[in-house]
Amino acid sequence: MYPDALSEKRPVFNNSSAIVPTERVILSTMRTNDLSIAAALGALLKERKQTLAVAESSAGGLISAALLAVPGASAYFLGGGVIYTQAARRGLLRVGDEAVKGIRSSSEPYAQLKAKAVRELVGATWGLAETGASGPTGNRYGDAAGHACIAVSGPVERVITVETGDADRERNMWAFTRAALKLLEDAVRAC
Repeated sequence: MYPDALSEKRPVFNNSSAIVPTERVILSTMRTNDLSIAAALGALLKERKQTLAVAESSAGGLISAALLAVPGASAYFLGGGVIYTQAARRGLLRVGDEAVKGIRSSSEPYAQLKAKAVRELVGATWGLAETGASGPTGNRYGDAAGHACIAVSGPVERVITVETGDADRERNMWAFTRAALKLLEDAVRAC
């Protein structure tokens, strides 16, 4: 699907300063050519002299790409990776099997673990992590396509669950990206 054919609806987020772990957020898509939220977030991080590391999964690198498409990203973006498998979790995040015992992928606790791990590993002010099921089918844990958990670790801790209700893989990847960037922007502004 081409960007011009995507919905113009805006995502809906809780306006409270503390997002509860079980909250579900329903989102529409982020236009592929709309980098305004990434630009605003980048400017905010630069202004505050804060840094970021990203560990994403079902967004497939779009979170990092959106942030890196903004000129001057090297002032705040320290690194990240697409942590798509257990081998990537072990090798890139250095999170062993014992640390995830009793925590399933595509869950809020798993997203929180990844956000904290990438932040500490790279030495960033903020860690941003996403894990979910982009589609067209759900995952092996019973989550439907369009499900993602997103977490921020740093001076403020946040976690949300996103449910798009959509089976379109690319639209979900962009929706997860928008939700992740918005969650981080809200966290940065809260501290």
